[in-house]
Amino acid sequence: MKILIDEMDDGWDEKLKELGFDAFSVKKLRMAGYKLKTDYSVINYAKENNMILVTRDTESGEACEENDLPYVLLDNDSIFKIVLDRLKNFN
Repeated sequence: MKILIDEMDDGWDEKLKELGFDAFSVKKLRMAGYKLKTDYSVINYAKENNMILVTRDTESGEACEENDLPYVLLDNDSIFKIVLDRLKNFN
């Protein structure tokens, strides 16, 4: 399973690699010369390379959803659920 980490979470690719995942960073790919400036380019790159896109960009998540592409969306709802679960542990 290959994973593409969107620009906002650059560095997660390295952490995932340490855990044995085949992960790549949009930011690092750009620095290597890949043309990944738009959401469309990023999504298309993930699709062409059979990758799961990890993103905080709601539009990218919706585009993946519409096109049946694998993704993990870290939107405010997802983050809120994590916060709520952790707060419940204090009771």
